[in-house]
Amino acid sequence: MTQEPEIIARKCGHVGRITLNRPKALNALTHGMCLAMIEALQVWAQDDAVQAIVVDGAGEKGFCAGGDILKLHDSGKAGNDDAWLFWRDEYRLNTLIHHYPKPYVALIDGIVMGGGVGVSVHGSHRVAGDRTMFAMPETGIGFHPDVGGAWFLPRLDGEIGTWMGLTGARLKAPDCIAAGLATHYCPSAQTEALIAALERADLTGEDALEVLLEEFSGDPGDSDLALTRTLIDAAFAGDSVEPMIERMTAAGDAWSIKQLKILAGKSPTALKLTLAALRAGADLSFEGVMRQDLRLSAWCLTGTDFYEGVRAVIIEKDNKPVWSPASLSEVDDLAVAAAFAPLDDAHEMTFLD
Repeated sequence: MTQEPEIIARKCGHVGRITLNRPKALNALTHGMCLAMIEALQVWAQDDAVQAIVVDGAGEKGFCAGGDILKLHDSGKAGNDDAWLFWRDEYRLNTLIHHYPKPYVALIDGIVMGGGVGVSVHGSHRVAGDRTMFAMPETGIGFHPDVGGAWFLPRLDGEIGTWMGLTGARLKAPDCIAAGLATHYCPSAQTEALIAALERADLTGEDALEVLLEEFSGDPGDSDLALTRTLIDAAFAGDSVEPMIERMTAAGDAWSIKQLKILAGKSPTALKLTLAALRAGADLSFEGVMRQDLRLSAWCLTGTDFYEGVRAVIIEKDNKPVWSPASLSEVDDLAVAAAFAPLDDAHEMTFLD
């Protein structure tokens, strides 16, 4: 039996088409997928016949649900460089997309998490569909919002990014539009028609792509952020997690109580690491964030919470992680600060220089 390729890259009309093709795994990224995307994008950047890139995911459930977390877990346990190699090339891909010289249209219909965010949010155009579910849930597995999370989350309005990064909040299409995570909306039933139109269109005109995307747009509905934005900004301001907990505890409203319950299930170490990363990322270049991401990701393999989170959520699926340390007050702030130190010369992301 011939194995289906994990990435289907082809030229269709005037666009380069990339389809993430692991529908049974919700199109979660493998190392090979990252390398294949890099190769295709680099070739098409030099191809005058390719006017834009269109990226979608196979199946109806997920655009891309993240990276292959289990392989990263196993690499850390084995003490080899497989996880580092994956992150290095995933972050190379994120950087390529961020600086891509042609329109990059990601059709983010379905689950968009972790690595799926990295191959979409940094592109010029992100088109949300009715099935869109966008989240950075890494603190729930003892990790941090990598793939440039510390770049785009601090640059959202107010404290929306802080709230998303700490709680793993899941945003639907209207919320993605309101937050600026998605640039356009297209009803799911119109996605295939939109792709066909993109393939046959001449996109060389200054506004040609915008006009086409608007033709397939519509009303995504009302965003919950209109109701919660004031609460988010008040609760998640500042550079320390503990005062956030105190403010929501004192507020005592239904929304705050819900956030407290969510945060109580997250790794205390990951919460502090994530907040520090977001605050630092607000002042870094994109390449600086990529270096920071690699340092923090490698550091997470040296502790226990990442392995415990993967065990609880992915391997045994009991959803009952036992974090160590178990409380915010027990987290060693100096140890968290050490996570930001440069890696050795062989593992630092010098290729970005």
